[in-house]
Amino acid sequence: MLSFHIIKRLAFIGLIIFTGIAIGGTMALAWYAATGLPSLEKLHEYQPSLITRVYADNGQVIGQFYVERRIFTPLAEVPEHLIQAVIAVEDRRFFEHPGLDIWGILRAAWTNLKHGGTVEGASTITQQLARSLFLSPERTFQRKFRELLLAIKMELVLNKEQILEMYLNQIYFGHGAYGIGTASLTYFDKGLAELNLPEAAFLAGLPKAPNTYSPYKNPDLAKRRQEHVLRRMVQAGFITPDQAKEAAATPLVFKRQSFEPIAPYFLEHVRQHLLNEYGETMVYKGGLQVFTTLNVAMQKSAEQALRHGLRALDKRQGWRGPLGQESLPVEIAESLPPTLPDPEQILRGVVIRVTKNEAIVVAEGIKAPLALKDMLWARRRLPPNAPVTEAQVFPHATVRDLLSPGDVIEVRLQRDAHGSLRFVLDQTPVVEGALLAIDPRTGAIRAMVGGYDYQRSQFNRALLARRQPGSAFKPMIYATALMKGFTPATLVMDAPVVYEEEESGKIWKPENYEKRFYGPITLREALRHSRNAATVRLLEQIGVWNVIQLSRNLGITSPLSPDLSLALGSSGITLAEITSAYGIFANQGMALTPYTISIVKDQEGHILEQHLFEPRQVVPKEIAYLITHMLMDVIQSGTGRQARSIGRPLAGKTGTTNSYHDAWFVGYAPNLVAGVWVGFDDMQPLGKVESGAHAALPIWKEFMATALAQLPVQTFAIPEGIEFAEIDPTTGTLARHPTPSTTTEVFTKDTVPLPTSTQSPLDPLEFYEFDQPAEAEPSPMTFPAEKPGTAGPFHTP
Repeated sequence: MLSFHIIKRLAFIGLIIFTGIAIGGTMALAWYAATGLPSLEKLHEYQPSLITRVYADNGQVIGQFYVERRIFTPLAEVPEHLIQAVIAVEDRRFFEHPGLDIWGILRAAWTNLKHGGTVEGASTITQQLARSLFLSPERTFQRKFRELLLAIKMELVLNKEQILEMYLNQIYFGHGAYGIGTASLTYFDKGLAELNLPEAAFLAGLPKAPNTYSPYKNPDLAKRRQEHVLRRMVQAGFITPDQAKEAAATPLVFKRQSFEPIAPYFLEHVRQHLLNEYGETMVYKGGLQVFTTLNVAMQKSAEQALRHGLRALDKRQGWRGPLGQESLPVEIAESLPPTLPDPEQILRGVVIRVTKNEAIVVAEGIKAPLALKDMLWARRRLPPNAPVTEAQVFPHATVRDLLSPGDVIEVRLQRDAHGSLRFVLDQTPVVEGALLAIDPRTGAIRAMVGGYDYQRSQFNRALLARRQPGSAFKPMIYATALMKGFTPATLVMDAPVVYEEEESGKIWKPENYEKRFYGPITLREALRHSRNAATVRLLEQIGVWNVIQLSRNLGITSPLSPDLSLALGSSGITLAEITSAYGIFANQGMALTPYTISIVKDQEGHILEQHLFEPRQVVPKEIAYLITHMLMDVIQSGTGRQARSIGRPLAGKTGTTNSYHDAWFVGYAPNLVAGVWVGFDDMQPLGKVESGAHAALPIWKEFMATALAQLPVQTFAIPEGIEFAEIDPTTGTLARHPTPSTTTEVFTKDTVPLPTSTQSPLDPLEFYEFDQPAEAEPSPMTFPAEKPGTAGPFHTP
């Protein structure tokens, strides 16, 4: 038998071997687990993925760009009761352990054993942070071991306050909220400093299972979790039982952050600029602060005005009929939903009953009548896929003729004079439009709408669409004439003229909108009533290239045709270009580049970009005043007179292209310029008589009436070099004595005309022969070369 000593020795040797194997195995396991662990050297430079926030001119947030919706909050700005709540429920011994809490593990094991399940975790705050920053959420032994190693290493690199700050800004709180600052806004629409104890306890309970404890999905579980946090705070000695009881009894009022996404076309333009300047990482993770020029009130007015105008135009074009057919609903709730749809919102409804004068419609769970008087516009019917010019009119159609049970239609909900609900027939417009508003004194873009619906089309027609401006381009021609010594009183012949294109032999005969001519008229009269023939003759006198040069100085960079068709706005330009050009006239000839971004700051507040003003005098202020004064007449007594009702000093011009493909109105007050374009993307005609005055001006008028209400009334400043004189408008010469037929005109000091006696009057018979209705002969005038070595494309045969 082996002696006791031998057995003892063997046992000791065996213990040594076992211990060695255990230590070696542990070290090997640790080495294996530690392989590939990330370096923690740069934890001091921790930069969480932060929201880039975009602000309007009043500081209101209008947009956010992010991968994770997070607002970084320094620990010093986190309320003490919120810190205590987090520590009490997540890691009571946080300030005592080295990253791994042995006693916490034992306590959690015992608690879970007593309750027969997992009711308490053992991961420390440091472990949770390590998992969030560096590891995947998979549940494996290796991941857990790596988490422990990382936590211990992190405790060696960072102090407790740094770890806690990183944790509070890194952890997910549900509903897209990363970090405690964003969570406070997401659930309570409050800053952290405004949180009370009950709210802090609720937020502290979310990181364990944000989806499970969501107050919107599981309100009872969310409440029990909050009460659990309060009990843990009592156990930790942070609050008293009475405080916990009072906090638990306080109702939680949840309110999602009041973030209203507006101006999508504007925001997309800003986003593209930021991406080009700073790259995707900085834009989506860098926490930039972008301060823009957008005025929220003006933007809302612009969106509403364009929506109203396009819907009205769409109805004038005709009804496209029901969207389809659906089976009638079996049950219809008689009670109204708690929240009624916005009266502006177009709803999808189903017709359930039809009589001669009324239909009963169900939409959004609401049953209400649709009367014939609220759908009379549908008597103008468009065949499927037909252009608006082929609409058919049924003047005596009844509701029964227009609708059938089961028809799916678009409606809006309204209340009548007695408060009863009713539907009105509507339809989503196919026609498009755009509106742009700029402060001409600074170049700041105040409102931008690039289309009817951003969800339908992201193409920004305010900035990118090149469309023919028609007569809206004429101020560039008349301004060029004024710069070459002409005056508003200069006479120009409005008479038939024929041109032949050199290469094709095509004949071109400019016509006026009214299909008649008016003889010798002043430049003011020609611009006021948008006389095409007179403008073509004027362009021929002053030279096409002179107009192109002025247009370039005014910021119009789109290609311009170097021929006489330029007089009628034949070259496509953008709404932004022409609106900015008009803004220069409003600003006494001073050009300022339009801009959307005032300042860009990084997350620490350092300025990365700031707009600098670089004004340039591109038109003499006297000429700018003359053209403004002439454009004021357009609104007072010309094609834009519908805008007189605004009751402000205004100047502007309509624009309509051949076959009504495009409708424009661009106009301004001294402190705001706005342009409106309306048309189809596929170049369909808008319909007969849908001119700039009919399709675009009502939109401009509605917007400007609202937008100018928040601005002071201003008059157009009169430069020193301006004189007023009484003239005879039939001759354009100075009147010796005022008479009922004379009028006051404005001039620069060196262009005041002489009295009538020194000039030869025009022979009326000469014009009578020129204006005969018979086919006009080609003009005997020689078409001048417009640039050295070049001839225009039209000549007189």
